[in-house]
Amino acid sequence: MPAPQSVYEAVLHAARDVIKLGCALDAEMLGTALLGSVYSVAETDRAAAVRDFVGDFLSVTDQRPEPAAATIREVFATLVPDADGADRVGHDTRGPSWAGQLGRVRPTGCYAYGDVYGDQTSYLVTYAYDDSSDGGPEHAVVALVDHNIGIVKDVFVATSAERVLTQVRTVCEHDELTWFRDEDPGRLRDEVDRHLQVTDELGDLPADSSLATDRALATARLALLPAPTTPLLDEPEGPDVTELMRDFLASPEAARAGLTEPDADQPSLRFCLGLLLDHAATLPGADPLRWSPAVAGLFLLDWVHRRAVLDMDDAAMLPRVVRAWSSYATWRRGLPPAAIAETDAEVEKLVPEFARLYTTGERRSPATAAVAQLIAEGVDPNDSAAIDAWIQANQDRLGDD
Repeated sequence: MPAPQSVYEAVLHAARDVIKLGCALDAEMLGTALLGSVYSVAETDRAAAVRDFVGDFLSVTDQRPEPAAATIREVFATLVPDADGADRVGHDTRGPSWAGQLGRVRPTGCYAYGDVYGDQTSYLVTYAYDDSSDGGPEHAVVALVDHNIGIVKDVFVATSAERVLTQVRTVCEHDELTWFRDEDPGRLRDEVDRHLQVTDELGDLPADSSLATDRALATARLALLPAPTTPLLDEPEGPDVTELMRDFLASPEAARAGLTEPDADQPSLRFCLGLLLDHAATLPGADPLRWSPAVAGLFLLDWVHRRAVLDMDDAAMLPRVVRAWSSYATWRRGLPPAAIAETDAEVEKLVPEFARLYTTGERRSPATAAVAQLIAEGVDPNDSAAIDAWIQANQDRLGDD
């Protein structure tokens, strides 16, 4: 058999057995997997890349006589209805009987669940076909939003809504570190859409996810939900930083860490507290009290090494401050005892690796490393004249580096 002559021929070849499938859902799952290849290799605006591909595919295959070609065209037009020409793709009566059920579904339930820390929220919507005999079983779309990085980290379509919903409910009922609730359809759609727009612009997609393969079908389903009919509630304003620091330093957690002792290194203490606040400001929501094992890991093992220059006193102080802050913030947010204990335990595991990374400097950014070198050689990083003189004196070494 000759090799396909174009990417469109390759898609037609991959979809050659679409008319042999048993229901509309099977065909839509095949279609979304094929479009996932386009989404995964796009370099920018992945959603637009898929939309453009479908428009070109519909144009190129407009006169193809094969029943399989007509059916996969219907599938693509259903999955990406805003593609050029999608509205002109009609139903081919030569196709399988289930083709009339493509996209003809209604949402039957909207839910949300996540962890008590606020790191991640999963949104789950169940759907049923108008005619289940041709359409297929009730199924579910699940989108995982990661609030620490502000993206949809995974999205997948489960072909059994009852099974996935039962599994989620069971896990949440038996795990006090998770929650589950019915969700407003408009809010659910808005939350996923906003985060998915960020995901579409990523250079590299999250690993080990169904994001590419299932995205087209998932977004087609989510588009059936109503837009928000009332303005979404504004996020509550975070605590006043000055008042928060004052409350923390007066807390039993700070006292137990020795941060209130007369001999405590106040400059290092204030500097380390400032780092915690600066890090929180880089996270979605910018709430310094949203603290968790994951946030602690981002701070201690990554952010602080890339963004801050610590002297030995600061490096000694930071674990003490983080331990106290961990206990204080999780208590202040009213997290269950198990969550407080889990976070404190994770911080203890992270501290030795923080110390190692501080010693090796392997996570330092070039800018941070340069400032650290200036300080090590006695140059004030706030003195521009001194910095210029240092650069002039070290031109040869800088050129070698």
